[in-house]
Amino acid sequence: MTRPQEVDTAQIRARYPEMFDRPASARLAMPATIVAALAILVYGLVDLDFSPSRFFAGLSQLGWISLMMIPPDPGSSLPVYLKALGETLSIALLGTTLAAVFALPVSLLAARNVIPSQILRFPIRRFLDSIRGVDTLIWALVWINVVGLGPFAGVLAIAVSDFGAFGKLFSEAIEGADQKQVEGIRASGGSPLHEIRFGLLPQVLPVIAGQVLYFIESNTRSATIIGIVGAGGIGLQLAEQIRVLEWQRVSFLILMILVAVAAIDFVSSKLRFAIIGRRAVA
Repeated sequence: MTRPQEVDTAQIRARYPEMFDRPASARLAMPATIVAALAILVYGLVDLDFSPSRFFAGLSQLGWISLMMIPPDPGSSLPVYLKALGETLSIALLGTTLAAVFALPVSLLAARNVIPSQILRFPIRRFLDSIRGVDTLIWALVWINVVGLGPFAGVLAIAVSDFGAFGKLFSEAIEGADQKQVEGIRASGGSPLHEIRFGLLPQVLPVIAGQVLYFIESNTRSATIIGIVGAGGIGLQLAEQIRVLEWQRVSFLILMILVAVAAIDFVSSKLRFAIIGRRAVA
């Protein structure tokens, strides 16, 4: 065995002085950032009136509520709860589908490789940012005041909120597509519409389908939340049972939501793998 060559520290220091003689500002940047983050954390806890004594005192109340939830019991309202769960699933499915359908053409206008002009893309991207910047719950409150209580307001809230998110995600997928197919269609005499239809869309549609399936699963939970403020579905039933302290029914509704989300996740995972497999074969 050969003896490892001794490292000449002086030579390395002379070759890479910036690694050994870093300025004080660079050495203190990380500790200063950590101290600032801790200071902001402490200030936030104090400003929000965080109290460990109140937290630990509330644990006993949480334990009592958990005991009151056992066993889950729908009482005589199982048909009503099943109908409410169907409304929640319908809100998530219809809202997500509408958002995807309307966001796809707009995302083409926001993609750099489709609309090269920054002047034309900028207002579209800022419009999508403004839509996406408002939470689904806020949109639900807005649409409830516009069209009234019920599932229709929930569908509109999810559709508008996801429209902004889909516009951004779809445009990024389109910008990441391989341009060789587009160039081939252009070289063969195809029009810009042919480039989009046969060059871009076949590449991005599997990605878009996977994103839509994920959002359907996520929006099932969102539809439950917006139902609490009056957009219908199982969230409304959950809020009513919490208000009257029917904890056994509350636990049953929570179990229904968990089972529904798990089932949707299982189905969407199978569909995503099927789409990816078909794309790989193609």
